[in-house]
Amino acid sequence: MKTMLILSSVLLLATTVKAAEFSETVKGVAPADVTVSCSEPGSWKFNVKKTKPAEEIGEVIVTIESDEPAVPPKFTVALTIPQVNISHRWVPAFYDTMIPPDWMARCPSNLASWMPLYTFYSESGDNQLTVSSSEVKRQVEFHGGVREEGSILPIKFNFFTKKEMPIKSYSVTVRYDWRKKHYSEIIPETAEWMTKAAKLEIADVPDSAFDPLYSTWYCFHQNVFADQIEKECAIASKLGMKVLIVDDGWETEDTNRGYAFNGDWEVSKMRFPDMAAHVKKVQALGMKYMVWYSVPFVGKNSKNYKRFKGKYLAEVNHEGAAILDPRFPEVREFLIGTYEKALKEWNIDGFKLDFIDAFRGKNEKLRGDGRDIDTVPEAVDRLMKDVYSRLNAIKPGILIEFRQAYVGPGIRQYGNMMRVADCPGNFTANRIGISKLRMTSGKSAVHADMLEWNPGETTEGAARNVINCLFGVIQYSMMLRDLPPEHLKMIDAWLKFTVKHRGALLKGGFKPHFAESDYVLLEGWDDKERIFTVHADGLTVKVPADRRTTYVINGTAAESLVVELAEKPALVEIYDTLGEKVCETEASKGLNRIKCPPSGYIVIK
Repeated sequence: MKTMLILSSVLLLATTVKAAEFSETVKGVAPADVTVSCSEPGSWKFNVKKTKPAEEIGEVIVTIESDEPAVPPKFTVALTIPQVNISHRWVPAFYDTMIPPDWMARCPSNLASWMPLYTFYSESGDNQLTVSSSEVKRQVEFHGGVREEGSILPIKFNFFTKKEMPIKSYSVTVRYDWRKKHYSEIIPETAEWMTKAAKLEIADVPDSAFDPLYSTWYCFHQNVFADQIEKECAIASKLGMKVLIVDDGWETEDTNRGYAFNGDWEVSKMRFPDMAAHVKKVQALGMKYMVWYSVPFVGKNSKNYKRFKGKYLAEVNHEGAAILDPRFPEVREFLIGTYEKALKEWNIDGFKLDFIDAFRGKNEKLRGDGRDIDTVPEAVDRLMKDVYSRLNAIKPGILIEFRQAYVGPGIRQYGNMMRVADCPGNFTANRIGISKLRMTSGKSAVHADMLEWNPGETTEGAARNVINCLFGVIQYSMMLRDLPPEHLKMIDAWLKFTVKHRGALLKGGFKPHFAESDYVLLEGWDDKERIFTVHADGLTVKVPADRRTTYVINGTAAESLVVELAEKPALVEIYDTLGEKVCETEASKGLNRIKCPPSGYIVIK
């Protein structure tokens, strides 16, 4: 009898645990039923609603509540669709567009790393399903790959996969969009929805954020000196560059890379005897002046290293530095005060704030011991909002640059220049990064990674580094004084071109074609003109039947372009890569192969 009672108790306990699981199916908001589930809800009550904001767009709103503060449970929002007319997957990270098997399809995102937006599309580029989340601060874990049993796509978001402080309520919206529009339309619209759903206020974008820029990093690395920078800026300004970024090196006399000497942020007097006077000289050339800071790092050789002992998230031995914990108010005030001091004393125009994605580590215990914010993402958000508001109050229109991977909607609250991740000498990676950023960055200025090439390259070969980046703000990082005269002429010609056509290149409509082939055809336009850049020989450029002047730029080593005119014959002017007119010809309605110098362009009028 006693054994039976024990067995009954075990069975009752198992039944209770199973009953405690939460699962609810939502119909009619996606191409398949959506399931919201939680294996261990504990004291949390789930409320699931659906909305239909438009035809072929649906939303699932999940709200969880607890009577008393409690650690929120992990839960999942999922659906499964057949892999029909779906050949590619677009993700915001620097991955290709292949659809991986479901057992290796995990894509995490958070405030400082990418964004929860994913598109499954057909061979023709038409969206089949785009999924996104309104959560842009906490970590969101996405899974979306092919299950080999049946060629189906299980697609899900996991929430609260990392430890959180006790809270009483939380709400998130997951959006499903299966309109048959090109991914280049769906992705920007979804990014804009995420911005509105998260109630974000995006930082102002001054026109100077779109100005051509000179960076010291690839040409000088840490070996920077005031007089040498001034000599380079004298050349850069004559070429039309309007902004300077002085990167790592100004704050140390060490040139061994790493960040062992970061953290005091005192100017090296050997390199910059009078920083304020130096800044003034560069500004007198017509250039704005920006300065680099590695935000989270305090080097072990700095005076401040001992000051912040006990207030680090981690020690990064291979970098010779520790990572500050922004949940301490004194840490945030130290960083903000450092930037305010530089802005006031040197009268600079902006900041390159680097390594926002490095705020992580093993010491992420929750509130206590002087911390006033629960989680690291919340603290980073608070820090950067305060940085932007206080710097912008001192100098309205302050320029602030961030780079991939911290480029999602949340980051655009406190930065106005979004740059491609480091890809030295790799113009294909630069083109891919620009294309992705243009689709997700709204009206923020999208910047290429700094350009560099070997001075022994042909002028046309060097120009392809520029042409691949025309739809982003170009940052040059060549030692200009050492370049052949023809390279300088080429830079001058393309700088003039980018300024003249800024509307179509940087501020108008944008359509990156063939994502699965590394965006080998890019298209931009405004009210007056349309511009294509071609990056593979033999591609057909279809010129629409409108009255815009059309530019087709040859970003290849081939000596011709293929264009298809939708209307009557047109006059075609042909230019080389120095912007010099070669000849004129006429193109007929339909297909035309037109001779064009490598790295040159044609104008169809």
